[in-house]
Amino acid sequence: MKKTSIILGLMTASLFASAQVRTSLFEEFTGENCGPCASTNPALCVTLANNPTLIIPIKWQVPIPSAPSTTWSLYRTNQAEIDWRYHSTGLGGYGYMSQNTGTDAAVSGINSAPSGRIDGQHMWGLFGATSDHPFYVSNAVISAAQSQTTNFSIAMTPSWSPTYTSCAVSVTVTSSQSFTSNGALMFRLCLVERTINFATPPGTNGEQDFYDAVRKSYPTSITGTAVTAMGTAISNTWIPAQTQTFTVNCVIPNYINDLGQMSFVGFVQDDGNKKIFQASRTAQPSIPNDAKAMAVGVPTAVVCSATLAPTATIKNNGSNAITNLTITPNMNGTPGTPVTWSGNLAIGATTVINMGTENIINGTNTYSINVTGVSGGDLVLSNNTKTGTFFNTATYGTAPVVEGYVGAAFPPAGWGGPVNASNAAYTWVRATTAGGFGLSSESMRVFINWTAPGGQHDMYLPGTSFTGTMNPALKFDLSYIQLSATGNDVLDVSVSTNCGTSWTSAWSNSGAAMATAPPDNAALHIPTASQWTAVTVSMASYSNSPNVLVRIRATGGASANQGNSIWIDNINLFNATGVGIKSAVANATDFQVYPNPATSETSININAANNSDVNVNVTNALGQVVYNKQHSLNTGSNSIKLDCKDLAEGVYIISLESNKTTVTKKLVVSK
Repeated sequence: MKKTSIILGLMTASLFASAQVRTSLFEEFTGENCGPCASTNPALCVTLANNPTLIIPIKWQVPIPSAPSTTWSLYRTNQAEIDWRYHSTGLGGYGYMSQNTGTDAAVSGINSAPSGRIDGQHMWGLFGATSDHPFYVSNAVISAAQSQTTNFSIAMTPSWSPTYTSCAVSVTVTSSQSFTSNGALMFRLCLVERTINFATPPGTNGEQDFYDAVRKSYPTSITGTAVTAMGTAISNTWIPAQTQTFTVNCVIPNYINDLGQMSFVGFVQDDGNKKIFQASRTAQPSIPNDAKAMAVGVPTAVVCSATLAPTATIKNNGSNAITNLTITPNMNGTPGTPVTWSGNLAIGATTVINMGTENIINGTNTYSINVTGVSGGDLVLSNNTKTGTFFNTATYGTAPVVEGYVGAAFPPAGWGGPVNASNAAYTWVRATTAGGFGLSSESMRVFINWTAPGGQHDMYLPGTSFTGTMNPALKFDLSYIQLSATGNDVLDVSVSTNCGTSWTSAWSNSGAAMATAPPDNAALHIPTASQWTAVTVSMASYSNSPNVLVRIRATGGASANQGNSIWIDNINLFNATGVGIKSAVANATDFQVYPNPATSETSININAANNSDVNVNVTNALGQVVYNKQHSLNTGSNSIKLDCKDLAEGVYIISLESNKTTVTKKLVVSK
């Protein structure tokens, strides 16, 4: 009997002395304004998700290279805690070492993004990564981290309040071996949101989907606006089978997007050497009442109709059945008639609800829904809305279509886009820093650098009728700069005559052949006046076509981060020769302004198709008319002098109007 007891005692001691199964912690320091972060994170998230039992991720949204808007962002809502975690000790922060490789100088604090730490250590140390850049997180790196022995285990049990506004987390830390820490040994507890989906990016890098973002840490001591301590101190010395149990009371911040996505991540960290010995994560809570707007049923392709019958897809995201709810639609800023639904929507089920018929406009339309009146109440309001945009051209106007992007509205009236955007923050936008040939500061730009390989950005011109034309054409000014000599981004002009069912390329160019300046690896290259070229695209094969759609598509190259930017200005879709139209400005190529920029005087040179009258109208940037006069033109070359001495410096629009045909150009007055 005595011998048996001794054997059992030895077996028990052996069990306690054995190492615990390790779950590693991956900390990413990423940023909502960080372009490289946006291009790195999708693949990183896939790798982490493929190793759920080996590693737990948490993401700190740092202000690198810059802080997001002062209104709302993931960084701003948790700024003090994030600053503490990434700052150096000299700035009152935690003091992680910042070098990315073993040969870099040791500087305290995270100084680049994206940057990663596994178990509080450099990824290039024991774990074999090339550097601390999250691009190098691989299955092998994760396995190397998880294979490191640990003596600690963590058990966490959350107790939620009925409204999920607070939670008491019971924690038990157990050591299987004797252990003495290098410095203060801390248990840190972070509240993360597993998934956050935004309708529009909170920062400038285009990211709309965020995973495992740290929203709050417990307990945290703040003096003024700075964190002075974070976490619960636990024993510095341990013996086999020693446990320490405590409760962390957590108040849930009101900026949480989705209560059902909350989870607590706890980890044991030695502040002397920053090593993390064990990590654990709780399950997400089951929210009883939550109706989630999943999608709005609007077209993803071109629409050619005066009306639309959208749908709403609603999911029961809670743990109680939903028997009724109300959905309020909104089309282009105008609220519609609420739709009431009743039935029995089971837990986890979805239903598609018809939302009636809506009148839509030519150009870009925006349709949204908002869910209210949910049976039993709704504990999560942040997921009750959904928005969709689409392009419609129910009617086709006549040429010309002229656009210099002087007006603040973007896309311009009747235009469609940007759609099909691979990275919303870097898709087509109205730029105010450069214009065609330096004659203005306005244009349309896409920053192709952070577009996923092969990603597309579309912009549609208003639907146009070429009935009665013989030689239609498209003209525009173009500037394109490669990030490197291997950049092979593509710009394509395509035409559809069947409402976007099929498209035919009318012009396409790419890479070095399209570049108008040498490669430039600047964050965003802004072209000079000499870094533009004029492009003319023949549309002769579409003469007399009544329904013509023109699409401009920018496509990222086969490899990421190769292209810099594509700029377009002074778009003119016009009838080179008109039949039955007596127009003094039938050919837009014959309307020139010289000198431009002008100081005291400029000339408007017009090659008229026949003897006729033309109205010359000049407006300033505020839309005020500064010149308006009718002139008689003779067939052939004509020159109209324009006195600029009394005009203030700035950009002006010259419009020539004749028999319902209008063409415009920009004039810059510089003194």
